[in-house]
Amino acid sequence: MPKIVRIRPVLLSAPYAEGDADANMEVRLHLPSGLRTTGLVEITLDNGVVGLGEGYLAVFAPHVFTAITNLIAPLLIGRDPQDVETLFREMVTLTGYWSYQGAARHVVSACEIALQDCRAQMLGVPLWQALGGQKNQPLPAYASGGDSITPAHMQRELEQIAQLGIKTFKIRARKNLVDKVLWCQREGARSNIAIAVDMTQNLVVPSQTMEDVLTFLQPIREGGGNPLAFVEEVLGPDQIEHLPELRRRTDIPVAGGEIVTTEDELRARVLAGYYGIVQPDATVIGGINSVRRVFAAAGEAGSRVYVHCWGGAVGMMANYHVALACGGEQVEWPLPRYDLREALFAKPLQPVNGQIQLADAPGLGVRLTNAVEKEFPFREEAVYRCLVDPALIPTVSWKI
Repeated sequence: MPKIVRIRPVLLSAPYAEGDADANMEVRLHLPSGLRTTGLVEITLDNGVVGLGEGYLAVFAPHVFTAITNLIAPLLIGRDPQDVETLFREMVTLTGYWSYQGAARHVVSACEIALQDCRAQMLGVPLWQALGGQKNQPLPAYASGGDSITPAHMQRELEQIAQLGIKTFKIRARKNLVDKVLWCQREGARSNIAIAVDMTQNLVVPSQTMEDVLTFLQPIREGGGNPLAFVEEVLGPDQIEHLPELRRRTDIPVAGGEIVTTEDELRARVLAGYYGIVQPDATVIGGINSVRRVFAAAGEAGSRVYVHCWGGAVGMMANYHVALACGGEQVEWPLPRYDLREALFAKPLQPVNGQIQLADAPGLGVRLTNAVEKEFPFREEAVYRCLVDPALIPTVSWKI
């Protein structure tokens, strides 16, 4: 029986979206250093197998990610990595009293993903096959970005999407940015690219209301030409119970769920009719098996599943493998440049004709080398700031 002999948290930082605060709103508001951090958990077995996992927490609180990983590590040392479910339950018990939802679940996610990577490598098959997938079919992708500050920079994003053959582009726009949406719809239509909108209300309190959303959607429906592909994260925690009613009052698919950190909560939302499209993330919700169970709930409720993939390479591959195994309809492809992401793929990965084809190599298809760690050392200033300074938000004209 193989045993776990080492657990290592790894923090890596790299320039993000060219580090250009004049071009990218996310950099200007949230990443003033121009750098972004990825947090990995590396699990080493006594037979030499090394598995990698990722937790989204490290983007925001890297040292918290490291501390919780080190707290969990003694539980896993000497254990059988193939007993993923037992180890998952014990990690949840270890951290649940003080972080059943939130930070610790991100780290549990990273550990669970690393265990799954180890298990698939020991079986000698790609993870999607270890999860029960029958055929390596290409995954249709939608492009995720749309945080450009000016129309000229947004046009570059649209050109990049067209080159990738992707036909849906998710942009970020709040209720006061109707003109931005209309501009993107008009320009996207030139390349047959549909627009989706992330309203970024994930954890905003006080949130915009259901009536705010409907008011936002009306002029877009009337003047945007092609209908929106979907709207995402439209209500914050104080308004979330209104999502089923919102879905009854619009025919535009309502998406969300990326920030939910337990499968029980997300499954309950799905079964209660909150989402037409549910967006679980293995780096947040507890790992790969938790996403599989969300897929099962979505099948019962008649909802679609578009896995959320805004992390690094390890998190993306974890979500892509589970999507392939469970019949996911679309997956998210993040547009902003992040060289660390490409450095961790075992083989280059990029959409071709709008689709992503996973390799058949054992495990996740990621690797961490000494050269990568040397090239992308952790930087203390590479921390995502969630509190936005309104003075940094520029006034931009999107008038057609």
